Amino acid sequence: MPNQRNPRAPGRGADPAGARYSVNPPGLPRGLEGLDWELPHTFLGLDEVAGAFETAKAVLLPVPYESTTSYGGGTREGPRAIVEASRYIELYDQEVDREAGPALGIHTLPALELTRAGATAAMDELRTAYACVAEACGDRFLLMLGGEHSVSSPAILAQADRHPERITVLQLDAHADLRLEYEGTPNSHASAMARVLDRADVVAVGIRAVSAEEMEVSRSSKASTIVWADEMWQDDRWMDRAMEALGPKVYLTFDVDYFDPSLVPSTGTPEPGGPGWYRTLAFLRRVFREREVVAADVVELAPTPGLHAPDFLVAKLVYKILIYRFQRMLTGD
Repeated sequence: MPNQRNPRAPGRGADPAGARYSVNPPGLPRGLEGLDWELPHTFLGLDEVAGAFETAKAVLLPVPYESTTSYGGGTREGPRAIVEASRYIELYDQEVDREAGPALGIHTLPALELTRAGATAAMDELRTAYACVAEACGDRFLLMLGGEHSVSSPAILAQADRHPERITVLQLDAHADLRLEYEGTPNSHASAMARVLDRADVVAVGIRAVSAEEMEVSRSSKASTIVWADEMWQDDRWMDRAMEALGPKVYLTFDVDYFDPSLVPSTGTPEPGGPGWYRTLAFLRRVFREREVVAADVVELAPTPGLHAPDFLVAKLVYKILIYRFQRMLTGD
Protein backbone atom coordinates (compact mmCIF):
# COMPACT_ATOMS: atom_id res chain seq x y z
CA MET A 1 0.00 0.00 0.00
CA PRO A 2 1.21 3.62 -0.45
CA ASN A 3 3.48 4.99 2.22
CA GLN A 4 1.89 7.52 4.53
CA ARG A 5 4.47 10.20 4.29
CA ASN A 6 5.21 13.84 3.89
CA PRO A 7 4.47 15.73 0.68
CA ARG A 8 6.36 15.94 -2.56
CA ALA A 9 6.50 19.73 -2.76
CA PRO A 10 7.52 22.26 -0.12
CA GLY A 11 4.69 23.77 1.85
CA ARG A 12 2.19 20.92 1.80
CA GLY A 13 1.15 19.28 5.06
CA ALA A 14 1.38 15.57 5.81
CA ASP A 15 -0.91 13.47 3.63
CA PRO A 16 -2.53 10.64 5.61
CA ALA A 17 -3.91 9.00 2.46
CA GLY A 18 -0.49 8.35 0.91
CA ALA A 19 0.92 9.11 -2.51
CA ARG A 20 -0.96 12.02 -4.01
CA TYR A 21 -0.17 15.10 -6.05
CA SER A 22 0.92 18.23 -4.19
CA VAL A 23 -0.23 20.42 -7.07
CA ASN A 24 -2.63 19.83 -9.91
CA PRO A 25 -1.21 17.59 -12.63
CA PRO A 26 -0.79 19.37 -15.96
CA GLY A 27 -3.47 19.25 -18.64
CA LEU A 28 -6.49 18.68 -16.40
CA PRO A 29 -9.89 19.65 -17.80
CA ARG A 30 -11.50 22.58 -16.04
CA GLY A 31 -13.31 21.67 -12.88
CA LEU A 32 -11.02 18.79 -11.94
CA GLU A 33 -8.41 20.84 -10.14
CA GLY A 34 -7.88 20.10 -6.46
CA LEU A 35 -8.85 16.45 -6.50
CA ASP A 36 -6.48 13.87 -5.02
CA TRP A 37 -4.71 12.61 -8.14
CA GLU A 38 -1.97 9.99 -7.84
CA LEU A 39 1.70 10.98 -7.88
CA PRO A 40 3.24 11.17 -11.33
CA HIS A 41 5.31 8.27 -12.61
CA THR A 42 8.61 10.05 -12.09
CA PHE A 43 11.49 9.29 -9.76
CA LEU A 44 10.24 9.71 -6.17
CA GLY A 45 6.89 10.75 -7.61
CA LEU A 46 8.12 14.34 -7.81
CA ASP A 47 5.61 16.63 -9.45
CA GLU A 48 6.30 19.14 -12.21
CA VAL A 49 7.40 21.76 -9.68
CA ALA A 50 9.88 19.67 -7.66
CA GLY A 51 11.03 17.82 -10.80
CA ALA A 52 11.31 20.73 -13.21
CA PHE A 53 14.32 20.45 -15.50
CA GLU A 54 15.15 24.14 -15.19
CA THR A 55 15.72 23.96 -11.44
CA ALA A 56 16.81 20.33 -11.05
CA LYS A 57 20.25 19.45 -9.72
CA ALA A 58 20.02 15.89 -11.08
CA VAL A 59 18.57 14.29 -14.21
CA LEU A 60 17.63 10.63 -14.67
CA LEU A 61 17.84 9.08 -18.13
CA PRO A 62 16.02 5.72 -18.46
CA VAL A 63 17.47 3.49 -21.19
CA PRO A 64 15.44 0.24 -21.27
CA TYR A 65 17.75 -1.54 -23.70
CA GLU A 66 18.14 -5.31 -23.74
CA SER A 67 19.72 -7.31 -26.54
CA THR A 68 22.77 -9.33 -25.45
CA THR A 69 21.76 -10.77 -22.07
CA SER A 70 23.15 -14.29 -21.82
CA TYR A 71 21.22 -15.99 -18.99
CA GLY A 72 18.15 -14.46 -17.38
CA GLY A 73 16.36 -11.68 -19.24
CA GLY A 74 14.16 -8.80 -18.21
CA THR A 75 16.56 -5.86 -17.87
CA ARG A 76 14.43 -3.90 -20.33
CA GLU A 77 11.88 -3.56 -17.54
CA GLY A 78 14.46 -2.33 -15.01
CA PRO A 79 14.16 1.44 -15.46
CA ARG A 80 10.38 1.38 -15.22
CA ALA A 81 10.50 -0.79 -12.07
CA ILE A 82 13.05 1.51 -10.42
CA VAL A 83 10.96 4.61 -11.07
CA GLU A 84 7.75 2.90 -9.95
CA ALA A 85 9.29 1.63 -6.70
CA SER A 86 10.82 5.03 -5.99
CA ARG A 87 7.34 6.56 -5.70
CA TYR A 88 6.99 4.73 -2.36
CA ILE A 89 10.32 5.70 -0.82
CA GLU A 90 10.22 7.87 2.28
CA LEU A 91 11.81 11.16 1.27
CA TYR A 92 13.39 11.90 4.65
CA ASP A 93 17.02 10.74 4.86
CA GLN A 94 18.64 10.47 8.27
CA GLU A 95 22.15 11.17 6.99
CA VAL A 96 21.23 14.64 5.78
CA ASP A 97 18.30 15.11 8.21
CA ARG A 98 15.88 16.36 5.58
CA GLU A 99 13.72 15.39 2.62
CA ALA A 100 16.44 15.38 0.01
CA GLY A 101 14.44 14.78 -3.18
CA PRO A 102 12.39 17.98 -3.29
CA ALA A 103 15.39 19.96 -2.00
CA LEU A 104 17.54 18.73 -4.89
CA GLY A 105 15.04 18.69 -7.67
CA ILE A 106 15.33 15.51 -9.74
CA HIS A 107 14.07 15.53 -13.30
CA THR A 108 13.06 12.24 -14.93
CA LEU A 109 13.44 12.19 -18.69
CA PRO A 110 11.29 9.95 -20.91
CA ALA A 111 12.80 6.55 -21.67
CA LEU A 112 15.25 6.56 -24.56
CA GLU A 113 14.39 3.90 -27.12
CA LEU A 114 17.32 2.54 -29.15
CA THR A 115 17.35 0.95 -32.58
CA ARG A 116 16.85 -2.79 -32.89
CA ALA A 117 19.22 -2.99 -35.87
CA GLY A 118 21.87 -4.77 -33.81
CA ALA A 119 24.03 -4.05 -30.78
CA THR A 120 26.66 -2.01 -32.65
CA ALA A 121 24.09 0.31 -34.20
CA ALA A 122 22.30 0.68 -30.87
CA MET A 123 25.49 1.59 -29.00
CA ASP A 124 26.49 4.12 -31.67
CA GLU A 125 23.04 5.66 -31.40
CA LEU A 126 23.25 5.76 -27.62
CA ARG A 127 26.64 7.46 -27.62
CA THR A 128 25.28 10.26 -29.79
CA ALA A 129 22.06 10.57 -27.82
CA TYR A 130 23.82 10.47 -24.44
CA ALA A 131 26.21 13.21 -25.55
CA CYS A 132 23.21 15.38 -26.51
CA VAL A 133 21.56 14.77 -23.13
CA ALA A 134 24.78 15.49 -21.24
CA GLU A 135 25.22 18.74 -23.17
CA ALA A 136 21.65 19.79 -22.42
CA CYS A 137 22.12 18.93 -18.72
CA GLY A 138 25.08 21.27 -18.35
CA ASP A 139 26.15 21.15 -14.70
CA ARG A 140 23.28 18.89 -13.65
CA PHE A 141 24.26 15.42 -12.44
CA LEU A 142 23.24 12.84 -15.04
CA LEU A 143 22.34 9.33 -13.85
CA MET A 144 21.33 6.72 -16.41
CA LEU A 145 19.01 3.82 -15.57
CA GLY A 146 19.55 0.61 -17.57
CA GLY A 147 18.88 -1.76 -19.13
CA GLU A 148 21.69 -4.21 -19.64
CA HIS A 149 25.28 -3.25 -18.83
CA SER A 150 26.28 -2.68 -22.45
CA VAL A 151 24.65 0.77 -22.23
CA SER A 152 27.38 1.94 -19.87
CA SER A 153 30.15 1.95 -22.48
CA PRO A 154 28.70 4.68 -24.75
CA ALA A 155 27.90 6.82 -21.71
CA ILE A 156 31.44 6.45 -20.33
CA LEU A 157 32.99 7.27 -23.69
CA ALA A 158 30.74 10.31 -24.07
CA GLN A 159 31.79 11.51 -20.61
CA ALA A 160 35.44 10.88 -21.50
CA ASP A 161 34.94 13.19 -24.49
CA ARG A 162 33.72 15.91 -22.12
CA HIS A 163 36.77 15.81 -19.83
CA PRO A 164 40.28 16.56 -21.12
CA GLU A 165 41.89 14.56 -18.30
CA ARG A 166 41.52 10.79 -18.15
CA ILE A 167 38.57 9.69 -16.05
CA THR A 168 38.31 6.61 -13.85
CA VAL A 169 35.38 4.23 -14.02
CA LEU A 170 34.35 2.84 -10.64
CA GLN A 171 32.59 -0.40 -11.52
CA LEU A 172 30.58 -2.11 -8.78
CA ASP A 173 29.82 -5.51 -10.23
CA ALA A 174 30.02 -9.27 -9.78
CA HIS A 175 31.64 -9.67 -13.21
CA ALA A 176 34.67 -8.00 -14.77
CA ASP A 177 32.95 -7.45 -18.16
CA LEU A 178 36.36 -7.50 -19.86
CA ARG A 179 35.65 -10.00 -22.65
CA LEU A 180 36.85 -8.58 -25.96
CA GLU A 181 33.63 -9.92 -27.44
CA TYR A 182 30.93 -12.33 -26.35
CA GLU A 183 28.55 -14.41 -28.44
CA GLY A 184 29.71 -12.70 -31.59
CA THR A 185 29.53 -9.06 -30.55
CA PRO A 186 32.07 -6.67 -29.00
CA ASN A 187 29.10 -4.67 -27.69
CA SER A 188 27.87 -7.34 -25.29
CA HIS A 189 27.01 -6.67 -21.67
CA ALA A 190 30.00 -8.94 -20.94
CA SER A 191 32.31 -6.57 -22.84
CA ALA A 192 31.21 -3.25 -21.35
CA MET A 193 34.50 -2.43 -19.60
CA ALA A 194 36.69 -3.82 -22.39
CA ARG A 195 35.19 -1.13 -24.64
CA VAL A 196 36.44 1.74 -22.46
CA LEU A 197 39.92 0.67 -21.28
CA ASP A 198 41.66 2.74 -23.93
CA ARG A 199 39.89 5.90 -22.73
CA ALA A 200 39.48 5.37 -18.98
CA ASP A 201 40.97 3.48 -16.06
CA VAL A 202 38.60 0.90 -14.54
CA VAL A 203 38.49 0.04 -10.83
CA ALA A 204 36.19 -2.96 -10.45
CA VAL A 205 34.88 -3.72 -6.95
CA GLY A 206 32.96 -6.78 -5.78
CA ILE A 207 34.20 -9.06 -8.56
CA ARG A 208 33.72 -12.79 -8.08
CA ALA A 209 33.12 -14.25 -11.56
CA VAL A 210 35.65 -13.87 -14.39
CA SER A 211 36.97 -15.84 -17.33
CA ALA A 212 40.62 -16.65 -18.02
CA GLU A 213 40.45 -14.28 -20.97
CA GLU A 214 39.31 -11.45 -18.74
CA MET A 215 42.10 -12.08 -16.26
CA GLU A 216 44.62 -11.87 -19.08
CA VAL A 217 43.11 -8.57 -20.22
CA SER A 218 43.21 -7.20 -16.67
CA ARG A 219 46.78 -8.32 -15.99
CA SER A 220 48.06 -6.94 -19.28
CA SER A 221 46.44 -3.52 -18.80
CA LYS A 222 47.67 -0.84 -16.46
CA ALA A 223 44.17 0.61 -16.66
CA SER A 224 42.46 -2.28 -14.84
CA THR A 225 42.24 -2.82 -11.06
CA ILE A 226 40.16 -5.58 -9.50
CA VAL A 227 38.99 -5.67 -5.88
CA TRP A 228 37.65 -9.15 -5.20
CA ALA A 229 34.46 -9.68 -3.26
CA ASP A 230 36.12 -12.01 -0.74
CA GLU A 231 38.52 -9.19 0.22
CA MET A 232 35.52 -7.18 1.38
CA TRP A 233 34.62 -9.63 4.16
CA GLN A 234 37.94 -9.30 6.01
CA ASP A 235 38.51 -5.63 6.88
CA ASP A 236 38.31 -2.24 5.20
CA ARG A 237 41.74 -2.28 3.56
CA TRP A 238 39.99 -3.01 0.27
CA MET A 239 38.45 0.47 0.46
CA ASP A 240 41.89 2.06 0.73
CA ARG A 241 43.14 0.06 -2.25
CA ALA A 242 40.15 1.03 -4.34
CA MET A 243 40.42 4.70 -3.40
CA GLU A 244 44.13 4.79 -4.22
CA ALA A 245 43.35 3.51 -7.72
CA LEU A 246 40.70 6.15 -8.41
CA GLY A 247 41.67 9.31 -10.23
CA PRO A 248 40.20 12.71 -9.34
CA LYS A 249 37.24 12.41 -11.75
CA VAL A 250 35.10 9.28 -11.52
CA TYR A 251 32.27 7.78 -13.52
CA LEU A 252 30.24 5.36 -11.35
CA THR A 253 28.70 2.32 -13.03
CA PHE A 254 26.70 0.10 -10.69
CA ASP A 255 25.61 -3.33 -11.94
CA VAL A 256 23.17 -4.53 -9.31
CA ASP A 257 24.43 -8.12 -9.52
CA TYR A 258 27.24 -6.68 -7.37
CA PHE A 259 24.97 -7.30 -4.38
CA ASP A 260 24.59 -10.73 -2.88
CA PRO A 261 21.61 -12.42 -4.56
CA SER A 262 19.92 -12.74 -1.18
CA LEU A 263 19.41 -8.97 -1.54
CA VAL A 264 18.97 -8.67 -5.32
CA PRO A 265 17.96 -11.96 -6.90
CA SER A 266 16.27 -10.04 -9.73
CA THR A 267 19.19 -9.80 -12.11
CA GLY A 268 20.33 -11.74 -15.16
CA THR A 269 23.41 -13.47 -13.76
CA PRO A 270 23.29 -13.55 -9.94
CA GLU A 271 26.52 -14.64 -8.24
CA PRO A 272 26.79 -15.83 -4.62
CA GLY A 273 29.02 -14.09 -2.12
CA GLY A 274 28.27 -10.48 -2.92
CA PRO A 275 28.55 -7.49 -0.60
CA GLY A 276 25.75 -6.14 1.56
CA TRP A 277 23.91 -2.84 1.87
CA TYR A 278 25.62 -0.88 4.65
CA ARG A 279 29.21 -1.65 3.69
CA THR A 280 28.38 -0.57 0.17
CA LEU A 281 26.89 2.70 1.37
CA ALA A 282 29.97 3.36 3.49
CA PHE A 283 32.16 2.95 0.43
CA LEU A 284 29.96 5.12 -1.79
CA ARG A 285 29.86 7.81 0.90
CA ARG A 286 33.65 7.89 0.92
CA VAL A 287 33.92 7.95 -2.88
CA PHE A 288 31.61 10.93 -3.18
CA ARG A 289 33.36 12.71 -0.32
CA GLU A 290 36.89 12.24 -1.68
CA ARG A 291 36.41 12.28 -5.47
CA GLU A 292 34.42 14.20 -8.06
CA VAL A 293 31.83 11.83 -9.52
CA VAL A 294 30.96 13.29 -12.92
CA ALA A 295 28.07 10.96 -13.82
CA ALA A 296 26.66 7.54 -12.99
CA ASP A 297 24.52 4.67 -14.11
CA VAL A 298 22.65 1.83 -12.40
CA VAL A 299 21.99 -1.22 -14.58
CA GLU A 300 20.95 -4.87 -14.79
CA LEU A 301 17.84 -4.96 -12.62
CA ALA A 302 15.56 -7.61 -14.15
CA PRO A 303 12.33 -7.34 -12.16
CA THR A 304 10.69 -10.53 -10.91
CA PRO A 305 6.88 -10.44 -10.97
CA GLY A 306 5.54 -10.44 -7.42
CA LEU A 307 8.95 -9.80 -5.84
CA HIS A 308 9.20 -6.10 -5.11
CA ALA A 309 12.03 -5.91 -2.56
CA PRO A 310 14.86 -5.84 -5.15
CA ASP A 311 13.13 -3.08 -7.13
CA PHE A 312 12.76 -1.04 -3.94
CA LEU A 313 16.39 -1.65 -2.93
CA VAL A 314 17.67 -0.44 -6.30
CA ALA A 315 15.41 2.61 -6.21
CA LYS A 316 16.73 3.41 -2.72
CA LEU A 317 20.28 2.92 -4.02
CA VAL A 318 19.67 5.50 -6.74
CA TYR A 319 18.31 7.90 -4.12
CA LYS A 320 21.36 7.39 -1.87
CA ILE A 321 23.73 7.98 -4.81
CA LEU A 322 22.04 11.31 -5.48
CA ILE A 323 22.11 12.23 -1.78
CA TYR A 324 25.83 11.47 -1.53
CA ARG A 325 26.52 13.46 -4.70
CA PHE A 326 24.92 16.54 -3.12
CA GLN A 327 25.48 15.83 0.56
CA ARG A 328 27.49 18.99 1.21
CA MET A 329 24.77 21.13 -0.36
CA LEU A 330 22.05 19.34 1.58
CA THR A 331 23.78 19.63 4.95
CA GLY A 332 25.45 23.00 4.45
CA ASP A 333 28.90 21.57 5.30
